[in-house]
Amino acid sequence: MSDRAADEALRTTEGAGGPATKAGGVAYAPHRRLDGGTGLRRLVSRANERLVVLGYRFASWLFGWLPMGLTWPVVRVLMLVGYALWPAKRRVILANASHILGRPIDDPAVRALARRVYQTYARYIVELMRLPSLPEHVPALLVRAEGERGVDSFVTIWDHYRAQGRGLIAVSIHIGSIETLVAAFAARGFPTYGLADDSAYPELFALLQAQRRRWGVEVFAWRNMRRVFGVLREPAILGLLVDWGYRPDGIPVRLFGGWTTLPAGPAVLAARTGGVILPMVCRRTPDGKFEAEHFTPIELADDSPGELARATQAMADAVEAMVRPAPEQWYTFKPMWPATAAEKAELAARHDAS
Repeated sequence: MSDRAADEALRTTEGAGGPATKAGGVAYAPHRRLDGGTGLRRLVSRANERLVVLGYRFASWLFGWLPMGLTWPVVRVLMLVGYALWPAKRRVILANASHILGRPIDDPAVRALARRVYQTYARYIVELMRLPSLPEHVPALLVRAEGERGVDSFVTIWDHYRAQGRGLIAVSIHIGSIETLVAAFAARGFPTYGLADDSAYPELFALLQAQRRRWGVEVFAWRNMRRVFGVLREPAILGLLVDWGYRPDGIPVRLFGGWTTLPAGPAVLAARTGGVILPMVCRRTPDGKFEAEHFTPIELADDSPGELARATQAMADAVEAMVRPAPEQWYTFKPMWPATAAEKAELAARHDAS
């Protein structure tokens, strides 16, 4: 793609439901912090950010110094206490678990899954905060390389599309450990990038960015759309997460039997850059390591509504396949499905019209 063509693609994507856009083409972040006020409000927001960053640094140092066998049980108990004392968040987790299992929200199996999500998330938090204390090559060793589901099996796919000059849009969800997956990719020489939200806590974003840079991974802010198109023209691998919660302006899909939406960004990017969507997951295995799995590549003929809908539904099907073997590893802390029958009916009608 020429520079002029890339500029045009950038302009049209920003106004047509590209990554981090909403109706009317106004960009937003998944966790956008609306603190544009002045005076006391800004000071409080800044102080809160500093406390979060300092707390993360201290916990990271502490967890790196203490053994995993001590820190994980403590954090697991704290997370379960938070589950019990935070009813609003608990309702979100239960509603998501209900959709995953296809059972009523008060079913014992649903409640058990919700508690297990909190427990496995506790382990993820501890592992994430221990990463800075580990030598830079260690995270990559935690992901199995060999076999049909190993990272090395990705080489054939990468070589095939790289020879065509096409970038890969690796889509995944908050499951297992994304950090160890990208570290494993970078360690094997794959040009690996990530797109993330820097608006909620910029200092924390910078801290995590520096951590990932140790592994040879560049993560840049969602606003930098010119960089997004540049990465896909290299070509390279651009990682995107698609489970930021239900948004009415997304593309309607069926997920675990119910109507919801996924973001339009991956499909729009693939259509307008010639890139290929590759769903991927990195789940924890019983031995404490991780297993990577990639699914069927998704290619688009154009950016017509029908093609965008087809590709996004294929992503939703892949998300189901990611979750089913280990639903407790999916850290779904935002509502993933609409709350009302009217919203669901509207999504079905939009899907039929596409």
